[in-house]
Amino acid sequence: MKIKNIIRLIALLPAMMIAQQTVPISKAEVLAKVIQQNNKLKIGRQQVLATKGDYNQTNAVFLPNITASHSATATTNPLMAFGFKLNQEIVTQADFDPNKLNDPSQIEIFATRLEIQQPLINLDGIFQRKAAKATWEATQMQLARTGDYLSLETEKAYMQLQLAYKSVTVLETALKAAKENFRLANNSFKQGYLQQSDVLAVQVRVTEVENQLQYARSNVINASEYLEVLMNEEISGVLKPTDSLMVASEMNSAETLSNSRADIQAMEFAAEAYKHNYNAVKMTFLPRLNAFGSYELYDDKIFQADANGYLFGAALTWNLFEGSKRFGKTQKSKAEFNKANLELEQYKAESQLELNKAKRMYQDAKNNLNLTELALEQSKEALRIRTNRFAEGLEKTTDLLMAETQYSQKQLEYFNTVFQHNYALAYLQFLTKN
Repeated sequence: MKIKNIIRLIALLPAMMIAQQTVPISKAEVLAKVIQQNNKLKIGRQQVLATKGDYNQTNAVFLPNITASHSATATTNPLMAFGFKLNQEIVTQADFDPNKLNDPSQIEIFATRLEIQQPLINLDGIFQRKAAKATWEATQMQLARTGDYLSLETEKAYMQLQLAYKSVTVLETALKAAKENFRLANNSFKQGYLQQSDVLAVQVRVTEVENQLQYARSNVINASEYLEVLMNEEISGVLKPTDSLMVASEMNSAETLSNSRADIQAMEFAAEAYKHNYNAVKMTFLPRLNAFGSYELYDDKIFQADANGYLFGAALTWNLFEGSKRFGKTQKSKAEFNKANLELEQYKAESQLELNKAKRMYQDAKNNLNLTELALEQSKEALRIRTNRFAEGLEKTTDLLMAETQYSQKQLEYFNTVFQHNYALAYLQFLTKN
């Protein structure tokens, strides 16, 4: 007896959790929390910031590079010693003594230097900047599409929760009816109208419905926990939808694929980035023009500046040959650019195919919805007739059980078809979203 009680208690745990700790929540609330808190979106936002950082680094193509330094040096090197004196503006006639020139005493110098390097014409850097910007825009589009996908996944998860609760409601009603039929069958058996086998058949039906109800309640908890993961939020209880599962209204969808869809735009920006990278590699065959300058302060004491000087100029540099390294880079970048274009065309073709399949899936779901609705009405009427006849002793137990089972199945099929219809519509909207 103790073991049976423990088993019954375990079976009742899902029902106890649903009944005692339900947390009502609307679909709008779930969608808002997913957009704000979902970890995939947070990761995507950081990726956008990272690519924006890469783009900001390319400002170096236009902005100067400025460095400052302060150094202390001591030497007896003849050439450097005389140069240090010149920089400090302390050369005298005595310093031209050959003995001092050839064997100078140690001299110290403290130098403060401010250096500026200003790019003027770096064509490869300009194309690298364009590539970085295209990559940044591609990640923004990827983030937008991730948001669209998570909205679709949230819609689906919320509808699964609705469906799970509908299944619980249907099976609870079926369990009440099965228990009532068992009571009637027991009374008829006591009065001699039914055999023991009929009563046992009704009892088996009660057990079957109880088992189905237990699984349905577990599905409620599973769907609730998945929504919590999507929202990235811990909730002390089981979520319960405040919106009921109803047939969604139809919408006008596009016949062809839209190139303004976020994921397709992301692919186009990625292809554009490869194009600019290819152009950047080709531009490395051309020279670079950079300006440079420096301002220097010298003294024989630290942080003093009795002497100063400046230097400025421009340099045209041309790397003529790197052992065919640049030829290999050009070949690789061109192949990557061509590959990106082919992948874009393939992705568009596959997306159009998916859209066509989604349209057919939605049309099939609409047709199936009409059929299951009709079957539900017919099974409901059949059960009503057989229940009345069974109460009057005019119907077989097996026929009543079959009608009751069929009605429960048709109810579950109908709500499942509503779910399939609504998801097919939401998926179609996802594929045709601009």
